[in-house]
Amino acid sequence: MKKNIAIIMGGYSSEYDISLKSGQVVYETLDKNKYNAYRIHIFKRKWVFVNDFDEEFPIDKNDFSVLVNETKITFDCVFNAIHGSPGEDGFMQGYFELLELPHTSCSMYQAALTFNKRDCLSALKPYGIKTAESFFVNLGDQVDEDEVIKKVGLPCFVKANRAGSSFGITKVYEKEDIHNALDVAFKEDDEVIIESYLDGTEVSVGVITYNGKITVLPITEIVSNNDFFDYKAKYLGESQEITPARLDEAQAKRVRVIAKKIYRVLRLTGFSRSEFIFKDGEPHLLEVNTVPGLTKASILPQQAAEAGISLSALFENAIIEALK
Repeated sequence: MKKNIAIIMGGYSSEYDISLKSGQVVYETLDKNKYNAYRIHIFKRKWVFVNDFDEEFPIDKNDFSVLVNETKITFDCVFNAIHGSPGEDGFMQGYFELLELPHTSCSMYQAALTFNKRDCLSALKPYGIKTAESFFVNLGDQVDEDEVIKKVGLPCFVKANRAGSSFGITKVYEKEDIHNALDVAFKEDDEVIIESYLDGTEVSVGVITYNGKITVLPITEIVSNNDFFDYKAKYLGESQEITPARLDEAQAKRVRVIAKKIYRVLRLTGFSRSEFIFKDGEPHLLEVNTVPGLTKASILPQQAAEAGISLSALFENAIIEALK
C-alpha cells in the first residue's frame, strides 16, 4: 500500500519562497508508484493542502489531517522542506513529535540548537570545533563599537542569529557602519552575532544518514563573485559551487572528520549541511543547516549527485529513515 507523505513548505521567515521551490522539487521527484505526495503550505495565516489545480483545503491542526471532498486524509510521514521558522527551529518538530508523526528532519531540541548560531557554536567549542571570534548583541543593548572592534576586528560580519539564506547579514569595513548593519540584522531577529572575518577557502559539507549509516557527502567549495556568499551568490548564480572541492587530501580528510563529528556530537538525524572556512589550514565552523536547500541546483543535492545518489533516492531514503 502506498504511503501518504505530507511535504511541508513555506514557513514564516524570509526564506518562504526558497522553501516553496524546495518542496515543489520533492513533490515532483518522489516516486508516485510508492508514495501519495501532498503539498502542504505552512504560513502564519493558513495551513493548507494545495492540490494540482491550486485548490486549497485547510489542515486540521488537532491531528494534522485534511478533509478532501468529504474524505479524511492522514499522513504516514512528513517531509520537512521548510527553511527557517517554524520548520528549521524546532517548532514543527515538537508538534509532530507530540502527534507521534514521523518526520524527515532532526528532533526538536537539535533543530532549535542548530538554528541558533551562537548557541550551536558555543555548544560545539568544548569538543574542539574551531570558530570565528564572536560578539553577541540583543535588541535594546547599548553597543560600544570600539569594544566590538577590539573583540572581532575589521572587517567583520554582522548576522541575524536565527536566520538563513544570508538574510540579515552585512560585511562591515568601518566602525561607522556597525550601527546600520545591526539595524539590518534586527529586521530578521532580535538576537545578533558579530563575527571576525575569516579569509580563506569556504566549503560546505553535507552529512546524512543513508541506508542506516552516517555518510559524509563530497565537499563543495564556494567561490562567490560578490563580497561574500550572500543571497545573490546563493540563489541568483553569482557564485561558483565546485564539487568536489579543490582541497588537498589532508584538508579534505580533516573537514570530513569534523563534519561527521558535529553530526554525532549534536545527535543529528536526516539532512545536515555544515559551512566552514579554512584559516591557517584549519576548518572553522560558520553554521549548521538541518533543512538545507533541496532544488537540483542546491548544494546538498549536488553533493549527493557527485556521490552517485539521485534526487529520488535521496528523498526516498529520508522517508525510509524517518519511518524507522
